Amino acid sequence: MLPDPFRLALALVPLAAYCILLGLVNARRRPFVTTGGCDLAALGAALSGLVLVGPIELFRPETSSGAYGGFIWLFLIVLYWLCLWLTVLIARPRLVVYNVRGEELRPALAEAARRLDPHARWAGDNLALPNLGVSLHIECFEIMRHCSLISSGGKQNMGGWERLSAELRTELAGLRVAPNPRALGLMLAAALMLTASISHMLLGPQQVAQAMNEMLSF
Repeated sequence: MLPDPFRLALALVPLAAYCILLGLVNARRRPFVTTGGCDLAALGAALSGLVLVGPIELFRPETSSGAYGGFIWLFLIVLYWLCLWLTVLIARPRLVVYNVRGEELRPALAEAARRLDPHARWAGDNLALPNLGVSLHIECFEIMRHCSLISSGGKQNMGGWERLSAELRTELAGLRVAPNPRALGLMLAAALMLTASISHMLLGPQQVAQAMNEMLSF
């Protein structure tokens, strides 16, 4: 049984927007490099609707709800984003490269590392750049065709990571890859979620109004 149309839309629309974004990134003919913080923030935004109609509504403090009325949702949303921002800040440094295979990324990363630090050295999938204060290992998710450069150890130089990110973007700018065929699946999933949520709202306007009153009235 589907939830009411209002809560369904709150849960699915941000997730559909995230799938559209991933689909567009994977449909490109070149890799896309982003930081782990941006990647995590985008995922947090995608899950915000599910969290809002799930744990946040379930554990909403009744006393504060009675005192602040509908404004309690503003406080709870701000709290969620502050927690997400804290998670981004304390997470280990990471670079995420979409729409690239491991064998395509490694030569570009090796060339970028060589230009940044002549003393760069490899050990399997691990790379150390001592002059930059960066050490990392590569993890690839070949099914979705993207790779992550994850910091190894707690002693990292954020300035070194920024330089590595800029150099890697420059190196990958000239690389052309085939569009990821799974981009179509992501776009179709987004279309299904948007169709389900919007059609459910159009077919049940009274249920939408009732759900809004339930959430905003105390």
